[in-house]
Amino acid sequence: MKTRIITFLMAFALSVFAVAASAQQLTLPQISQYLNQLQTAQGGFTQINADGTLSTGQIYIKRPGRIRFEYNPPEESLVVASGGQLAIFDPRSNAGPDRYPLNQTPLNIILQRNVDLTAARMVTGTTSDGTTTTVTAQDPNNPQYGNIQMVFTANPIELRQWIITDDMGSQTTLILNDLQSGGNIGDIMFNIQAEMRRRGFE
Repeated sequence: MKTRIITFLMAFALSVFAVAASAQQLTLPQISQYLNQLQTAQGGFTQINADGTLSTGQIYIKRPGRIRFEYNPPEESLVVASGGQLAIFDPRSNAGPDRYPLNQTPLNIILQRNVDLTAARMVTGTTSDGTTTTVTAQDPNNPQYGNIQMVFTANPIELRQWIITDDMGSQTTLILNDLQSGGNIGDIMFNIQAEMRRRGFE
């Protein structure tokens, strides 16, 4: 009887250890490596805007430095980052896109050539619920630009969601739907000048 109890307790302890091991949160070097290996990716997204409204669309990533958000109707707006600039095209405007330096937005953290989340003062928080790991990061030299809170799953590591808090404190949540890494995405997708010409701004 004692042998059975000991065997049961050992088996129970091993199962608890296995669950605990599988629930361990991802490390910052693991996440940095994943982001650095993510050269191209595309998929759908659902965006929760600061005012609580929802938007949907397609996202295209080509690291370093390039990303494209195509918003579905009725918005039909477009956001493109390339050449160190972030351009926002509003189909209702005749004045051309609004432009911002990419390195003054939290998106720059995941689009830079070498992501190193272990850098001093870059990560301000890390949590895990056993299924996902959430990392909050900022530009350590310019925290006033805001931050990005990224949610990852493990086995394999995948970026599932992010929340951007801008320099005014407004939050925008982006939930990624079936993000597929790899594949060829043409550079023209991220060419701001070409998009301006296509829309008749040049």
